[in-house]
Amino acid sequence: MKLAATLLAAEGTNPLLPHTYELVVGVFSFAVVVIVVGRILTPRIQKALADRTEAIEGGIKKAEDAQAEAQSVLKQYHDRLQEARQEAARLRDEAREQGAQIKAELQEEARVEAQRIIAAAHAQIEADKQQALTQLRAEIGRLSTDLAGRIVGESLEDEARQRRIVDRFLEELENTNAAVR
Repeated sequence: MKLAATLLAAEGTNPLLPHTYELVVGVFSFAVVVIVVGRILTPRIQKALADRTEAIEGGIKKAEDAQAEAQSVLKQYHDRLQEARQEAARLRDEAREQGAQIKAELQEEARVEAQRIIAAAHAQIEADKQQALTQLRAEIGRLSTDLAGRIVGESLEDEARQRRIVDRFLEELENTNAAVR
């Protein structure tokens, strides 16, 4: 080490200090870099950063606007859905009322029709009863005149006489039935 120190001392230059041409080249290079970076690249970088910031802020603004519009559309959808539900409920109530009204009308029509059918049936029964009684009277009258003619031994062909005998016979029969009841 002593040898190296002696050699360096003999040269007379300090190894820590650069040579003058290196200093000039270094300062010139530094100045070129500062000028290129400071004058050319920095504005471009600043412009790119500003553009990006603007694009991001614009995107955020667009996203906020889109979100606000989506919220508005969602509110309109919920309002319309609520209106549709209310309309459906109103229609259901109207349908129930109409159904009850129709049911009542049909029941009334059925009741009226049933009464008409019952009245017609009673009238038919009464007519059938009267017809049966008429036929029964005629048959009883014919049989009784035949029987009376055989018992008496004379012909009871006279119609007026037959009627009187049959009417008397039926009155006696009705009186007997009334007394039995």
